[in-house]
Amino acid sequence: MNEESKINNNIISDPNPSILARDDGAAIAYHQTLGKSPGVIFFPGFMSDMTGGKATALEDYCKEIGHSFLRFDYTGHGQSSGAFTDGTIGSWSEDAIYALDKLTEGPQILVGSSMGGWIMLLTALARPKRIAGMVGIAPAPDFTVDLFEKELSDAQRQEMAETGMVLVPSEYGPEPTPFTKKLIDDGKDRLLLRGVIELECPTRLLHGMEDPDVPWETSLKIADKLKAPDVVMTFIKDGDHRLSRDEDIDRLKKTVGDLLEQVKD
Repeated sequence: MNEESKINNNIISDPNPSILARDDGAAIAYHQTLGKSPGVIFFPGFMSDMTGGKATALEDYCKEIGHSFLRFDYTGHGQSSGAFTDGTIGSWSEDAIYALDKLTEGPQILVGSSMGGWIMLLTALARPKRIAGMVGIAPAPDFTVDLFEKELSDAQRQEMAETGMVLVPSEYGPEPTPFTKKLIDDGKDRLLLRGVIELECPTRLLHGMEDPDVPWETSLKIADKLKAPDVVMTFIKDGDHRLSRDEDIDRLKKTVGDLLEQVKD
């Protein structure tokens, strides 16, 4: 799930971000390019940050076509403040909504990668009048329950009950991934695939059919639950979870560009 990880105690590879200070003292790091409306906002995945290849490629693309663009780090990720293990789906959604409110104006297209697809949907539900469209890249709503919790062994469940956390080996780096009990508990309050998702904006979903982390059928479920009539799914037969190959990036840029043309004022 942590497809392009750089947790905030690791080496910083994206110098001099701007900082958005929250009233509670948290600091959200971001990079913003001003331009035409609608704007584009990128939502990273679990344990990923705004320096990933998809985020920076979209930033370059939006600069080329003159549209505004925002990429940012959730608290506990990248260059934002806080500890990763303090975060939850709810708190990271609050970060995203705060960034939308404070840093952007007018209609926005939200682009969410993996867990960022869940955050994208929650943000759109909180601010539906601000959202012109959505693009999900291997979107993973409800993953804490539908994917992670189901895979826990009895020993891991006991460890989580006793310590509040379990460490799971990661395919994306040498360090294990920490999953906390409060992340799981909070996620249960924000599940989206159990009923209608009350969003009507045009939506595009990109999903690799060889994704080992988030089954491509998840995008089918999202399309089924969305109230929006204009939902287009693209399945990449040999695509993995990251969808970061050159051809994947080109497809993402075209998808965002076509959606911008469709919804622009």
